[in-house]
Amino acid sequence: MRKLTVKDILAAKGIKKLSEVYTHNPLEAEACEMAGIEMIVSSELNDIEGIRNAAKNTFLTVGLPYGTYLTEYEIVRRSFELLKIGADAIYCPQGNKLIKSIADEGVPVVGHSGFIPYKSTLYGGFKAFGKNALEAKKIYDQCMILKDAGVFAIEIEIVPFKVAEFISTNIDVFMIGMGSGVGCDAQYLFAEDILGYNSGHIPRHAKVYSDIGRDYERIRDKSQKAFKMFKTDVENSNYPSKEHDINIPENEFNKFANIVKS
Repeated sequence: MRKLTVKDILAAKGIKKLSEVYTHNPLEAEACEMAGIEMIVSSELNDIEGIRNAAKNTFLTVGLPYGTYLTEYEIVRRSFELLKIGADAIYCPQGNKLIKSIADEGVPVVGHSGFIPYKSTLYGGFKAFGKNALEAKKIYDQCMILKDAGVFAIEIEIVPFKVAEFISTNIDVFMIGMGSGVGCDAQYLFAEDILGYNSGHIPRHAKVYSDIGRDYERIRDKSQKAFKMFKTDVENSNYPSKEHDINIPENEFNKFANIVKS
């Protein structure tokens, strides 16, 4: 599979629906690439170099944690550092001024509109946004502002499907939908929802394709048993045993002991 470029992604708008998955680790990233997922996302807090190496031919967007980089210098410097270790684009949750500072340097940037989890208090909690005309207009305006700031793509989250489709059709930016209907240019889900190991709230828009959570439980239980056996062996001096020891010839040991004692 050939890795997409930003130009390829923009060219797919209105032509081909792309898929995107949030991956937490190299194993998930590798599985996505093997499955032909075109785009993956991960936080800079994860093992980005490992994820990059595991999915060399998949477009990788790296997210900056909200509120971490608060000046243009800080956020541009960090963006370049992430590009150096393999990011293809930067997801920036900060204000338009900081987004523009990254985009002005030629770094591909992804913005966010609709419901934004870390700003949930502004929306009255974790719920859909854009269910009336005024809210829908705010989303449209925000997307236009993000476009003017220089983003090439926008994640649009938990927005009524008609609103998301209208924006996708009428704004020349690649729209990545999460819970916003089939009219978006790409569909985005988290790996834990797809794989079925989300132990918290499962969003309405999520679709579970596997029960890997049960596998994780079995692995955890077997691991716990093995760790407990190891601990017991250590306490009872059963590990290490003779087979694990490294030997020294008796005469050499005696020489060593005499040297130390002399």
